[in-house]
Amino acid sequence: MMITRRTTLALLAAAGAVPALASCGPNASRGGGEGGEGGALRIYWWGGDLRAGMTRDALDLFSEAHADIEVAPEYSEWTGYWDKLATQFAGGDAPDVLQMDEAYIDSYGTRSSLLDLESISDVLDLSAMDDAVLDTGRLADGTLVGAPLGIGIFSIGVNPTLLEQAGVEMPDDTSWTWDEFAEIAAAVSEWGSSSGEDVVGFDFFGTSAAELGAWARQSGEQLFPREDETLISLETIVSYLEYALDLVDSGAVVAPSEQLEDFAAGVEQGRFGNNRAAFHLQFHTQVQTFQKSSGSPLQLLRLPARTSGDHQMVNKASMYWSIAAQVADPASAGTLVNFLLRDAEAAKILKIERGVTSFPELQEEIETVLDEDEMVSLEFARTMQSEVVRPPLVTPATGVGFGDELSRLGEESLFGTRPPAEVAEEILTVLTGMQPEG
Repeated sequence: MMITRRTTLALLAAAGAVPALASCGPNASRGGGEGGEGGALRIYWWGGDLRAGMTRDALDLFSEAHADIEVAPEYSEWTGYWDKLATQFAGGDAPDVLQMDEAYIDSYGTRSSLLDLESISDVLDLSAMDDAVLDTGRLADGTLVGAPLGIGIFSIGVNPTLLEQAGVEMPDDTSWTWDEFAEIAAAVSEWGSSSGEDVVGFDFFGTSAAELGAWARQSGEQLFPREDETLISLETIVSYLEYALDLVDSGAVVAPSEQLEDFAAGVEQGRFGNNRAAFHLQFHTQVQTFQKSSGSPLQLLRLPARTSGDHQMVNKASMYWSIAAQVADPASAGTLVNFLLRDAEAAKILKIERGVTSFPELQEEIETVLDEDEMVSLEFARTMQSEVVRPPLVTPATGVGFGDELSRLGEESLFGTRPPAEVAEEILTVLTGMQPEG
């Protein structure tokens, strides 16, 4: 995921896509395939220049192997991607192949806007993918509408150089708790203040659905529970908001206003990407972006736990390739997705920038072209596979706006506008109202 620090943390969503989707569905005007010049197969993704360059190189390779399939690439930054995509679907001019995110896949899929990928299994072979990962692309009725590009694991990025300068030992992430993490982060901040360095322990916390989701899992609860799971409790939400305030009070993080500035600063100007924060929460492959920006040997750690040793780490589909339901040429679209996911040479071009591939044989191919920084992500993912637990339900269509609501309400608590208990009650009310029906 890309560019802004807010999206780096949250991978959240929602700005205005749902209303525009109202006109999507089986009776919408035909879009896929007709918008490209000369009937070209249109592929649309979000991301920055690095991703764009890699993707275009892979598409060039595809064109060499499939001269009969013309491809028209389109991309934009995350912030404008979803508004444009919703407009395209509403106007019957959807791209044929599109990059899809966990926060939106149910919203689009349940409106019959995405193709059942198992209907083109003759050209798109996903049988070798781990079922637990593949199933994250399914709707509640079992329809497969997203082919996971790889996995992302919500984790802690750490700057070992800053810890060493601060005289703080690298923590044992197999046993550490959130309380211990707060103490370590506060110690780094204290060193930064006493030494005149603009360095803090931790950059920001308290407004992200990814954070709250992890906090819920470690409490035996979920934001969007299955039938055999429990909805997050008021007590758990209060403890999360109070912990965020405690971080501010101890100096482990900067003041709320500075946290919000860091959200919007971008990688290069933000604290973690600029060697001014020792710790940062992110999905694990994003550490590559920060490595390049900071020039530091950043590492990855397990999440601290509410109970020592119970990290509740999960594989999240980093993103998906989906195909528009109204695609003019499903076989060509499936052939393209199959190539991007499974071709060994394409994999060497795309590497793990979109996530660590869930095809084990491709991991070995990719490893031959990864540098030391990139191997940090791959090795972390491999290590965690013996520990990860069942991933949460994908965000339902009814809950696509929860991330924005939590950001707004979390900020009210951080700034002291309202007490945590009161804010938590509203968060729970919002979340309860967003649960899918039966």
